[in-house]
Amino acid sequence: MNKFNRRNFIKLSGGALGVAASATTFYTPSAYAAKARVVVVGGGMGGATAARYIKRLDPAIDVTIVEANPTYHTCFLSNMVMGNERKLDYLAHGYAGLAKEGINIVHDTVTAIDDNSVTTNSGKKLAFDRCIVSPGVSFKFIEGHSEDLANTKVPHAWKAGKQTQLLRDQITSMKDGGTVLVCPPRNPFRCPPGPYERVSLIANYLKKSGKTKSKIIVLDPKDKFSKFGLFREGWSNHYGFDGNKNGGEKSMITWVKAAEGGAIEELDAKNMTVTASVEDFKADVINIIPDQKAGHIAHVAGLVDKSGWCPVNLHTFESTIRSNIHVIGDASIAKGMPKSGYAAASEAKVCAASVVQLLNGLSLTTPSYVNTCYSILSTNPSDGISVAAVYRLREDGSKIQKVSGGLTPSGKDYNASHRAREVQYALSWYENITSNTFAD
Repeated sequence: MNKFNRRNFIKLSGGALGVAASATTFYTPSAYAAKARVVVVGGGMGGATAARYIKRLDPAIDVTIVEANPTYHTCFLSNMVMGNERKLDYLAHGYAGLAKEGINIVHDTVTAIDDNSVTTNSGKKLAFDRCIVSPGVSFKFIEGHSEDLANTKVPHAWKAGKQTQLLRDQITSMKDGGTVLVCPPRNPFRCPPGPYERVSLIANYLKKSGKTKSKIIVLDPKDKFSKFGLFREGWSNHYGFDGNKNGGEKSMITWVKAAEGGAIEELDAKNMTVTASVEDFKADVINIIPDQKAGHIAHVAGLVDKSGWCPVNLHTFESTIRSNIHVIGDASIAKGMPKSGYAAASEAKVCAASVVQLLNGLSLTTPSYVNTCYSILSTNPSDGISVAAVYRLREDGSKIQKVSGGLTPSGKDYNASHRAREVQYALSWYENITSNTFAD
């Protein structure tokens, strides 16, 4: 990694994972905190991490997670399932470990968030002193596409689970010579490198399975994307990509950028055809990842602004629209940080420390944050890339600023052994972060 030693990064991010060192103090519960109640809406990386760290920082606080699904499937590393490298169960995590730590787990859907209580679909009213909302994302479907269609024929698979399996089955059953169409969304969206890792691992599967006449067409509404140079270098090394031609005839991957007509407008699911801004594209498998906005409950609860995302105080992640309600993860406008699972966990720990300090009537400590993101380009040979960064809050509180970081070397600094280790780092990172979040 350039400019930043990996060992130092792990030391910085491992324990606090974005919380300033002074914020990780375990508090002696105050008389108020003994009665304090925190309800966390959403049990993904942000919500589950926030709940666990509040309980660890102050065991006297009553913490409840409300999550509709008894099993959470991680989106990160779900592309390994798409590429036939892992089974869906690999992504699955439950809540038994968190329950053992004294966190109340309610499997239900939240229908309303009032000033001091959360209402669920089954009629439960859960009172709170502070509420943390981690709702993830919801989708803006193009004409002809819908959630029902995504569940049956044209999956987005941007929330891991049944659609992940559906897309995997479509890809693995496709005959040699078939075409896969991948349509990434406009910015901002969850996991900016994710669509391009997905393209890589689908190509990896096609190559390993001998379906070398097959093609992947990427219809992109952007002219550049996250880790742009690293992905294109990897596609060139493994899948015949000609960067000067956005693919070329010998490439398994063709990338059509916005300036060349990559933005899609309409889906004809019956004929498996997508209308883009310049021409129509027909495929055997279509993966449309829609444009995104904050999760549905954030809209119902009045936590979003005209952007469709949730503005927050970057020190505490408390909503700037509603008091005593904090928003973390993909749904928040965390200026300066990407929308990723690791960023959500970092935000969750900053938020958890702030909530505990607020409930105990203590001064807020200065937060720091971290993010790291691995992308796997190939498994034969193993080739992975990553980006990592440490952030601090700007003095005026207006932005989360990167203070240090690094990116996998490329070009003349390319090292095959290092790139193979990146894949192992990615798998180890996955085990560590999910264990840290779900106590499993």
